[in-house]
Amino acid sequence: MNEKSPAVRSLLDRREFIRSAATGATIAVLGGGIYRFADEVLNQEAQAAPRADGRPRLPPGQRLLQALKPMGGEPGHPSVSAYRLKVHGLVKEPFELDFRTLLAAGAVDLALDVHCVTGWSVFDAQFRGVRIADLASRAQVLPTAKHVILEAAHGYTANVPLDVALAPQNLVAWQLGGKRLPEAHGAPVRAVIPDRYFWKSAKWLTGIRFVAVDEPGYWETRGYHNRADPWREERYG
Repeated sequence: MNEKSPAVRSLLDRREFIRSAATGATIAVLGGGIYRFADEVLNQEAQAAPRADGRPRLPPGQRLLQALKPMGGEPGHPSVSAYRLKVHGLVKEPFELDFRTLLAAGAVDLALDVHCVTGWSVFDAQFRGVRIADLASRAQVLPTAKHVILEAAHGYTANVPLDVALAPQNLVAWQLGGKRLPEAHGAPVRAVIPDRYFWKSAKWLTGIRFVAVDEPGYWETRGYHNRADPWREERYG
């Protein structure tokens, strides 16, 4: 079929119309139905789009949203002047960073997909932070370390294997969408582990601890899956 044929132009125009509806363009006469239809079409397209590892970009059982939803939790202290991040455990050189030093520790900007266990996903969330791997390199993690415990306000923890934690897309982040993290999303600093369900991305982060033996965290000890792989739908243990 020739790309300039009326049939192809009609199809391309329809796809553009659907995408415009899904991204918020004003469509006056068709009401809410077109938005729901557009969301459904784009979710189907996203589910079919492969990642570099061959898995679909949208994990099974997920639907796309335009922005992160605040998912609760007990906030930590929002003051950046009082903030400290402790990197410790099975490392040769433990250290602490205040907020200003953290910002100077080699920031990167990454567009990351995140997936919540409740069934929503957001593509290309714009985070700025420092790679967990860079902090681990500075601390000189010992060979006996096999797991990482992300420590947060009020004793919250989340656990991930060491090889997962050191993947290059994982961050200690202080910006979302070009702005400082809102309190509801973990200000002043949170972890971002995009290839695991989002409860592993501990908000109000205070520490990164390297350990030899796995320590299931807050949600893992309450029935959630220890690995939390969205593509395997590892929601509950």
